[in-house]
Amino acid sequence: MEFTEILNPKTIVTHLKAGNKAEALEALADLFVRAGTVKDKETYLKDVYVREGIGETGIGNHIAIPHGRSESVVRPGAAIAVLDHEIEWESLDDTGAKVVILFAVGTDNAAAEDHLRLLAMFSKRLGNDAVVSKLMDADTVEDVMHILTEESGEEETETNEEELDPDEILIL
Repeated sequence: MEFTEILNPKTIVTHLKAGNKAEALEALADLFVRAGTVKDKETYLKDVYVREGIGETGIGNHIAIPHGRSESVVRPGAAIAVLDHEIEWESLDDTGAKVVILFAVGTDNAAAEDHLRLLAMFSKRLGNDAVVSKLMDADTVEDVMHILTEESGEEETETNEEELDPDEILIL
């Protein structure tokens, strides 16, 4: 699973004027319904709030990743809101949220794997402070898409085949 497979411009919004967590979740769930990712918004949100009751989904650094497994999910997805201002959100570092990334995952075993992949993908990317800073300053949907799909924030190293010595490769 890659960002290009999971990100949908229809489920991304910038400059969201949400006053609290409920308004942010409601707005993102609406995006999922309009995009066909979720078939029943009320059931989906109920499942998200069940997960919210278990523990904080604010991962720190003004980022929240709420989620919940729901039978209402048609296909896995991520809805992203870049907020105009910080809202209160329970988090690991006691900061509110300026970026909310809501996951849509189903309830079967494959969905559990999708959920773990989504968490790993976003956690890896959001572990980079430069990426988070750019994301919080994103003005457009295209900015968000670019930051998450193009900006790794790390120097990628490619292996040059000429540098590999076949005699030194051990296959177990």
